[in-house]
Amino acid sequence: MDKEAIRKELRAYEERRDEFYRFLDEHIPHDASTGLYDFRTKVMLDAEKVYELFHKLDYQARKIRGIVINEIMEKQND
Repeated sequence: MDKEAIRKELRAYEERRDEFYRFLDEHIPHDASTGLYDFRTKVMLDAEKVYELFHKLDYQARKIRGIVINEIMEKQND
């Protein structure tokens, strides 16, 4: 796979990751002292939406993992 195709897949991963974190940022407050998500308020999230966003992120990560494994295998066979 050429470098541009790999960059495209990495950008897609970053977009999925950003989408996931935007959703969390919109629905979970941050602790003012640490900047981390504050789960003490026990915010209820739309489980279907969380799954949808996580699935897209996970799919892209698995796709990249496959690319990396294929590249490693090709280099070992050379």
